[in-house]
Amino acid sequence: MYGEDVLSGNWRRRKVIPEVDAEPDLVVEDADSGFCGAVIGFEFGAVVLEDRHGKRRNFPLAPAAFLLDGKPVTLRRPAGQAAPEQRKITASGSVAVAGVTARVAKASRIWVEGIHDAALVERIWGDDLRIEGVVVEPLDGIDDLAAAVRAFRPGPQRRLGVLVDHLVPGSKESRIVAAVDHPDVLITGHPYVDVWQAVKPQRVGLSKWPVIPPGRPWKEGVCAAIGVRQPADMWRRILSSVNSYKDVETPLINSMERLIDHVTVLPE
Repeated sequence: MYGEDVLSGNWRRRKVIPEVDAEPDLVVEDADSGFCGAVIGFEFGAVVLEDRHGKRRNFPLAPAAFLLDGKPVTLRRPAGQAAPEQRKITASGSVAVAGVTARVAKASRIWVEGIHDAALVERIWGDDLRIEGVVVEPLDGIDDLAAAVRAFRPGPQRRLGVLVDHLVPGSKESRIVAAVDHPDVLITGHPYVDVWQAVKPQRVGLSKWPVIPPGRPWKEGVCAAIGVRQPADMWRRILSSVNSYKDVETPLINSMERLIDHVTVLPE
């Protein structure tokens, strides 16, 4: 009836898609989008094509993803071409700059309220600040902030940034900050009672930070609520849980980034 045995021959053989080295100037077409261009290189594991108008697009090196002379092919990176090095990222999320040593400290400074604030800032932004030559100095609170700013004598080439805890409307901190008005001083802050609270509670095994009644020392109250004997023990636990900006709350990140810009981008 059929004239021949339909099961005869190598009917199981699948069509083989050839692999082709993506050499520079090889012209191919992306099978899905129809974008046609010449190979000009690789970026982030993808091949970069440039069309005749100079437009460039990246395409993954997926099987049978391209057409060469109208026929499907799989592009591959030519043998002997090393894959680009992965970019290293600092704890703050910046691209690490290789081979750059710390600069000599600039005149500009960033002040934070205490040693815990300074340690947390170092943990996340230390690499960035060393490259920029910016020193972070802890204060013993901000009660005398206005006098300290006057003594610092800020100027266009000697700028000052200040990070304040619990900077919310109506707070004691907001009244202290309002007394400082200088074009080369930027004061930012976060809404948390203590910088401990700027660390995401999940990082230290809590669903949320305990609510401490007004009038009770906050650190001691937290330790009592979660069964830690000494604030020093709790602080070591908190600091060791922080490895990058992803471990702290957004208000702290935003405030620090603004301060770093303020003291590093100096006026002409």
